[in-house]
Amino acid sequence: MVKKWLWGTALTLALAITGVVVYYGYSIVHFANSISTASGTSSNSSSSGTESDSDTPTTTIPRWEGQERVNILLLGGDSRGDDAGRSDSVMVASIDPVTKKAHLFSVLRDTYVAIPGHGKSRLNAAFSYGGAELTKQTVSDLLGVPIQHYVYTDFTGFMALVDAVGGIEIDVEKDMYYTSKADKHMYDIDLKKGLQHMDGKTALQYVRFRHDATSDFTRTERQRIFMTELAKKMQSTTSLFKIPDILEAIAPYIETDLSPTQMLKLASLGFDIHVNDIDQQQIPPNKLLTNELVGSAQVLGVDVTKLQSYIQKLFEEDAESSETPSSEGQN
Repeated sequence: MVKKWLWGTALTLALAITGVVVYYGYSIVHFANSISTASGTSSNSSSSGTESDSDTPTTTIPRWEGQERVNILLLGGDSRGDDAGRSDSVMVASIDPVTKKAHLFSVLRDTYVAIPGHGKSRLNAAFSYGGAELTKQTVSDLLGVPIQHYVYTDFTGFMALVDAVGGIEIDVEKDMYYTSKADKHMYDIDLKKGLQHMDGKTALQYVRFRHDATSDFTRTERQRIFMTELAKKMQSTTSLFKIPDILEAIAPYIETDLSPTQMLKLASLGFDIHVNDIDQQQIPPNKLLTNELVGSAQVLGVDVTKLQSYIQKLFEEDAESSETPSSEGQN
């Protein structure tokens, strides 16, 4: 089973390339059919929460037909070879197919949660206990929303994507330095403050650095910044012409339970959603977090009931904003 790390790839691809997806129908189908799945076979079965349909390759891009909100878990693992590791990054992409509103949630990995069958622990431990499926169930229970699908990959996949799009420009806010003998210095971090054109290796350093006063809070913010810049880069004319090569480069490093047809429909769903309009935020928000000591370990506590109410309110506001008539100045 391929276990790889590429937080955000599914949403980035779905939202950034949909404007030209019909021009690259064959490449999208080939990509969707070639990525690894949880079962280790080709993606030929539908998951719960979506309708069953044929996955026979076609260059006609199918439309997303359902009206239920789609929630996709985006996992980045820190596996180093044979050990499963823990989820280094956890995000949830939530899209309402009716209102065309989208959210990208960075879920703090140190959040102290109930992991089904394993008691309570940090969120990122769920992956080491039961992989993507258990993490999906844990996050679903935490947020109070069904998580229908997941996308998972690792450091190699992330670097492959950045290199495939020709690198990303990021304005680094400060010098960043970190070294570790544990990884034989393969993933050391040494970045200088200022605007930089990053390849896959330096971009990985940027999104992984967490040695700030606010640790993972700042790191997840950098990840969302990077996501936005990556999506913008993929929307550029140069990257659009490279879509087939980009998909081919990252396909070996992605594991997902999305079938090829579902991936195509997801891309179609993103057609009317602009990257700059996606709500991006940390979950749980700071106002709902508490610092707790469990044994000798510091963890992030949260009132699950209040968090679920917070998420539902966001979704309700999506619906209300779409129903508000554009006639406010007529009174």
